[in-house]
Amino acid sequence: MSALRLRTLAIVLGLVAAAARAPAAALERVAVSPDGAGFVLRPSGRPFRPWGFNYDHDRDGRLLEEYWATEWTNVVGDFHEMRTLGANVVRIHLQFGAFIEAPDRPNAAALDRLQQLVEVARQCGLRLILTGLGGYRRRAVPRWYDELDETGRWRAQAAFWRAVARRCRGRPEVFAYDLMNEPVIGGGTNRADWYTGELAGLVYVQRIALDTAGRPREAIATDWVRALATPIREEDPEALITVGEIPWAMVWPGARSVFHTPAVSNLLDFVSIHVYPRGGELERASGAVRANAVGKPVVVEEIFPLECGIEELERWMRSVRDQVAGWVGFYWGATPEELRAAPASISNALLLGWLELFRRAAPEFARPWPPD
Repeated sequence: MSALRLRTLAIVLGLVAAAARAPAAALERVAVSPDGAGFVLRPSGRPFRPWGFNYDHDRDGRLLEEYWATEWTNVVGDFHEMRTLGANVVRIHLQFGAFIEAPDRPNAAALDRLQQLVEVARQCGLRLILTGLGGYRRRAVPRWYDELDETGRWRAQAAFWRAVARRCRGRPEVFAYDLMNEPVIGGGTNRADWYTGELAGLVYVQRIALDTAGRPREAIATDWVRALATPIREEDPEALITVGEIPWAMVWPGARSVFHTPAVSNLLDFVSIHVYPRGGELERASGAVRANAVGKPVVVEEIFPLECGIEELERWMRSVRDQVAGWVGFYWGATPEELRAAPASISNALLLGWLELFRRAAPEFARPWPPD
């Protein structure tokens, strides 16, 4: 561990000890604003604009459940660092196999750890987007789960969400439950594999149905969202629910996700899209935001300079500020100071540029828009 990291951890441990001695101020729960364009805090009615990070893995590519039991201090430190950078929201990604041991048996230890993470968020003044049902590491997905038919799989997914929502009931630190990261419908020619979209050894896209069997896609999406949202609303009635979506308008201009058609959208509280603008094609990214405006707040739940420069990314973000209710980028456990001290690489330069933009823009972008 570097000397810089040790000094950072020492500072963080001091902050954690101080927080334990002096309880953090109570957070208010987030709700959709009366005009449907953004978010407010209840009961005060003050506006709230999500500005934060995906915390989906650490700097070594390990998923949260792979190190939070043995390196809890690092997790706590990362949360404090994200808050210091200006975040008010953190999106975490929960793996199905870590939380469900059998179709009818949740993993109590994982749920206990999640409760501890919610408490850390409280102490930091952060709110969580809990994204569920992850199967990012294929070898960690239970075999019995993938052998279930569609009905059984949905039932197991509902059991996951019931267990998570029951543990998080009434916690204002939970900003939203995100049912799944980038679900798709139908397996095309492959009607045996629930997963697709591998990137750097992780699988981020799942199918909610392998075979449409003649059913309209909108009907499948409606039934699936209802099956998962119902137990959440029964356990945590004030919770906000969303689905992290690929904005197909980035591929086919004007296209709208099936999850944002009226029948499905009525079951969700806000729109979450993942936008990675391409250099020289910023209008296509803007069109994706417009295509998914369905009378609910639009949150760009994933954004990063993968295919454009930092200056271009910032210019695009400013151009659509009045259409976007919140932004969630990425943080992987390395601060800007640590990245500057690290060996030069393209990935480190991209991440450093993003974090510098995030910290610089936080005072402006975390404020509601348009201004009063």
